[in-house]
Amino acid sequence: MKKIGLVMILLLVAAFANAQKATIKKDKWHWNDPLKQDTTAGYVQVVKIDNVLYISGAVALEVTPAGITQVYRALEQSLNSFGATFQNVVKENLYTTDMEAMQKHNAARKAFYKGDFPAATWTQISRLYMPEAKLEVELIAHLPR
Repeated sequence: MKKIGLVMILLLVAAFANAQKATIKKDKWHWNDPLKQDTTAGYVQVVKIDNVLYISGAVALEVTPAGITQVYRALEQSLNSFGATFQNVVKENLYTTDMEAMQKHNAARKAFYKGDFPAATWTQISRLYMPEAKLEVELIAHLPR
């Protein structure tokens, strides 16, 4: 019984030591910036962990077909930075100060997904980080293994 207890303790200590050493490998992309991050605001546009892309929000100053298209083209560039497309997107979070305009012009957004829509959450808010922005969209995408 003492031997089993000692072995269990040694296994727990070894597991704890390995957990403390474990780090997550993060690949980053930030608008072709050599630092691969924005040090002023403190964020990165895309973080890849394993086969998952976490894409920071892209913004538009207006909720119009042109503004929505601008946001999704920026997101497309973020996806493309790791060889992904909108068909890899599994989750979309959309924040806007004008939900009625977003609903009215949703066709501009839907065109990018080509009928293969992700899980999505749309939220109307009072303002974004950039006070003049009216729309921000962030994505999570999975790459094939």
